[in-house]
Amino acid sequence: MFPWLAFGHILPFLQLAKIMAKKGHKISFVSTPRNIDRLPQLPPSLITFVKLPLPPVDGLPTTAEATTDLPPNQVQYLKKSLDLLQQPVTQLLGSLRPDWIFYDFAQYWTGPIAAQLGIKSSFFSICIPAFLGFLGPPSVLIDGGDYRKKPEDFTVAPNWVDFPTTVAYTYYDIKNTFDCVEDDASGVNDLIRIGLSARNCDVVTVRSCSEFDSDWLRLLDNIYEKPVLPVGQLPPPPPAAEADPTAWGSIKEWLDEQGSGSVVYVAFGSEAKPSQDQLTELALGIENSGLPFFWVLRTRRGESDPDEIELPPGFEERTRGRGIVCTSWAPQLRILGHDSVGGFLTHSGWSSVVEALSLRRALILLTFYSDQGINARVLEERELGYCIPRDESDGSFTRDSVAESLRVVMVSEEGKIYRDRAKEMSGLFGDRGRQSRYVDNLLAHLLNNE
Repeated sequence: MFPWLAFGHILPFLQLAKIMAKKGHKISFVSTPRNIDRLPQLPPSLITFVKLPLPPVDGLPTTAEATTDLPPNQVQYLKKSLDLLQQPVTQLLGSLRPDWIFYDFAQYWTGPIAAQLGIKSSFFSICIPAFLGFLGPPSVLIDGGDYRKKPEDFTVAPNWVDFPTTVAYTYYDIKNTFDCVEDDASGVNDLIRIGLSARNCDVVTVRSCSEFDSDWLRLLDNIYEKPVLPVGQLPPPPPAAEADPTAWGSIKEWLDEQGSGSVVYVAFGSEAKPSQDQLTELALGIENSGLPFFWVLRTRRGESDPDEIELPPGFEERTRGRGIVCTSWAPQLRILGHDSVGGFLTHSGWSSVVEALSLRRALILLTFYSDQGINARVLEERELGYCIPRDESDGSFTRDSVAESLRVVMVSEEGKIYRDRAKEMSGLFGDRGRQSRYVDNLLAHLLNNE
């Protein structure tokens, strides 16, 4: 297992690795030393962790080994450093001689290395089929043959999508994401990486289930011209009872005092960070909603992030008792699983979506970049999430739109559909038996195609 250096990628890779390992397969999990040290502790011998130090490159702080350690404009240097691991990875595969290697989009060079060594490979996408399908065939991504040249071209479904769908980027989401089509310090943009990853593997695996993504999975089969296998939604296991009892104790005590389904949980993952203007409108909207809230707030991304954001003056004093702002790590699964939490204001990262829906929590959506815009449209199309209204050109939003969106989803009759749909989907997203069967099917394919 060889994930991209982002915890939104590392943790789904680890979850799939744990399920495979528990079914009797030997797993080597490859990442950098600091990333491996930050992972949850596992039972001895379940998985072998392999630490590959990142080569130094200009522009990359020596302490940065994951996207969460860096402001967005420095992630390009992380990719440049990652690309220098091709020789160490070749040597590692030559010594381990695995039957299969699962690699991420950034390591587009892994498939050819594995093939030279007689090792089968899978590009494993933690992004959903709709995102991959919207991007298009490898030839379009690699050769620059995409007929879509301007941001506006991405605001409708592409011509290779052969079924009715409203899934497409909003103008502001694609504008925020458009830098991925420009070459960066590594010399290889993200679209080319995805295209080469899909082209140069034996099988594509994707975080998905056919009950939810049947049309998009069929489309991927057609445009990739090779097997595309869903591995399930990979819901996380229930948190261990002994994990961080002190931190959880004080949070639980506050949640226990709130009414059932009354609390809005607010968190934007390990990478998404609002601008100062966005943070101000968010905070004042949350305040004006009148709802109790628990907010996990990241004020900067890594030590080298020069743009620390701040809450509006007096916000915490005015909301004291009604809400909590946590600027350190918080046990998200425990919080989402508490009866007092009714809704989740999220960036639409798919791991957060899976956690929320498996625990029956309604979704209020505020996207920032990358695949989040497509994720939000999929959820909106299925009436599984309510997007905060924004200015179509620049993505700005107001405190009033935030407050109204929270009240719609949490308490209004109009928003009952989102509360009901989240409960309906909990069986699909949180069913561990179903998840196990998806991995059984995947393993059967791997064993039959060694």
